[in-house]
Amino acid sequence: MTFEERVKLSETRIFKAVFPNTTNHYDTLFGGSAMQLMDEVAFITATRFARMKMVTVSSDRIDFNTAIPSGTVIELIGRVTKMGNTSLHINVDIFMEEMHSDKRIKAISGEFVFVAVGEDKKPLKIDISNVKQD
Repeated sequence: MTFEERVKLSETRIFKAVFPNTTNHYDTLFGGSAMQLMDEVAFITATRFARMKMVTVSSDRIDFNTAIPSGTVIELIGRVTKMGNTSLHINVDIFMEEMHSDKRIKAISGEFVFVAVGEDKKPLKIDISNVKQD
């Protein structure tokens, strides 16, 4: 399987409804809640790509372009953008949709870096050539 095929197969999409319990006093999604969801999607994406134990080592620039109000639906999409010896770079975008219209916009985007680790918590080389396929 090529790198591009593996990237496509590991793409992760999650939908969530934004309810008042995840919003701030402006009735918009808390930035911390968005970052938590993004890290979770990035983790799932990295794990699906490498099929190894993965840990977050950094979150690079997260751009909050549009506030996400309560009562909307969000879709988080995670994609591997780069692979190093022990690391994966994951891009996560959050798209916002109004519940009762077709309006959809990219509201937040960010980059996360994950490292594969062994039982000793030390970095391991990512080797996707030995991952079994059906």
